[in-house]
Order: sequence, then C-alpha cells, then structure tokens
Amino acid sequence: MTRATGHTLVLTSRPGAQELTGDHLARASSAWAGHGDCGARWLCAQEAWETTLPGATADEALQVANTVRATLDGAFIDVNVVPADPATRRKRLLVCDMDSTIIEQECIDEMADMAGIKPQIADITERAMRGELDFEAALRERLRLLAGLEEAALARVYAERIRLMAGAATLTATMRAHGAFTALVSGGFSYFTSRVAKAAGFEANHANTLEIDQGRLTGGVVGPILGRQAKLDTLERYRRELGLDIADTLAAGDGANDLAMIKAAGLGVAYRVKPLVAAEAQASIIHGDLTGLLYLQGYTRAEFAAAQGSG
Repeated sequence: MTRATGHTLVLTSRPGAQELTGDHLARASSAWAGHGDCGARWLCAQEAWETTLPGATADEALQVANTVRATLDGAFIDVNVVPADPATRRKRLLVCDMDSTIIEQECIDEMADMAGIKPQIADITERAMRGELDFEAALRERLRLLAGLEEAALARVYAERIRLMAGAATLTATMRAHGAFTALVSGGFSYFTSRVAKAAGFEANHANTLEIDQGRLTGGVVGPILGRQAKLDTLERYRRELGLDIADTLAAGDGANDLAMIKAAGLGVAYRVKPLVAAEAQASIIHGDLTGLLYLQGYTRAEFAAAQGSG
C-alpha cells in the first residue's frame, strides 16, 4: 500500500461554459465519503473546484477519481487527483510539447497541405503520435515526402495556419510570475518552436532543425532527431540546472513521444490525448483548455497573470 500523504481532487470544465455546478459536486460527494474533506473551494466559480482527501494514499485517491468520473459520465468535466503537499504543488519547471498541445495544429501536416499531400502525411503523423510507428523513422519518412518544398512555405504555414491553444500564454505567464522556468520542446521544427515560444511566452525552445538547400527542403534535418528520449533529457537537464527536485516539475503533451517526460515529471499531464498517453499519465485534461494545468497546481482564476507572449 502506498504511504498516506493526502491528495487533492480537482474538477475542471470548459472555461466560460459554467458547466460545473453544485449538482455535480453533490452527485460526486459519495465518492470521497469516509475520507473527510478539508479546504474544499472554488478555484473559479462553475469552472474549477477542489477538495483535499486527508490521509488518502495514491491508490485510494485514484479510486476516488475513477468513481467520480463514472458518476459524472457524460459531463464535460475533467477529474484528477494530485498530491496535496503545498511545498511542491506549484511547479517551478514547465516543459511542454508544441504540436496539438501549445498550438492547435501539427506543423508538419500543414506543411504537407502546402505541398498537396496532407492526407498521406497526416495519417503517418497520427499513427506515430498513437505510438504505432517509431517516431524517428516516421519523421524521416514524412520529411522525404516533403523534399523540395520551398522554404517560403514555412512562413505561410506559420502566418496562415498556426494558432495558439487557448490558455497557452496564460499558463506560461502565470507560472513565470510565480518563479517557474518554462521550456517548449518539440519533435517538430525549430522554425516553428522559435516563433511559438515567443508568442506563447516560453523562455526556451528545443526542436529539430530542417535542412534547407537553395531555398528548398532537402528532406532531412541537421543533426540527430529530437524525439522521445531527447524530451526526457530536456526535462532532466533543466531540473538539474535549476537545482529542483522531480516533484517541482510539470510536463505536458499529447503524443507517444511525450510519454517518457510525462511519466518522469512530478506532475505529468496528458492534454487532449492519444489513448496510450492517457492511460499512463498522472493527470489528463480533455475538456478544459491549458489553464487546467494551473488549476491542477491550485491556482485560482484571480491569480492568473496577463499573457507575456507576443503574436
């Protein structure tokens, strides 16, 4: 049995939808009967609510969460449990995936659309993100199909297609305002991460560098491919450099290549997830936006900071 440390149950819904009601709380209350409750509060009225399960082990807290999910089945509400320790709940390092996490799109699929081959490449992307294909091999295959694409198409993709995920800039601004370091790490391309990091307010970014010759993609990258292990290494590197415990870290992503860093982080969050990632992540946000990561850390809506990024 896991040592009893206490956990916090967090319910969140879609921002602005006012879908989390007293009725939901009443219907779910039986799930934690016997544990007691301490500090139950709204983080944002009708959007985010939490209660502490004093003394609950991780196994017991997970059972509570599963019961609540079953009770609220059909509601657009995310149900999660996180350790209640106030010393480490608010994380001091944030490492996020980019495609389909911090931005709504998959950049390589939008590049393929410019080349007129999006369906072919998007299928490979989806299978790789589900963990059905080796990430490095799948990326090389897609890049070979994009060989010859004009470099100018990248600028068009960013300007015309790429949009930040709702809550992205608020997430980074709030965590930075409370002393956290933020890094964007992607198995995609530095052309996009450098721009998205600036727009969303990340302090650092890491990705693959496209090989370009005479204004066209060659179908390769410069140096080794940044994939699953490199994402984990990035999390560990910043953790060591900042002198942090693993409990002080948060990692979020949506694909199989994010799973290693998600499982290694103090709080690993699967966002708008592929099934493989959802099954192994500590927490998941399906219905809410990226501000859900702030609620998991105990921030109230009143504590959210103004976005620091630039368009």
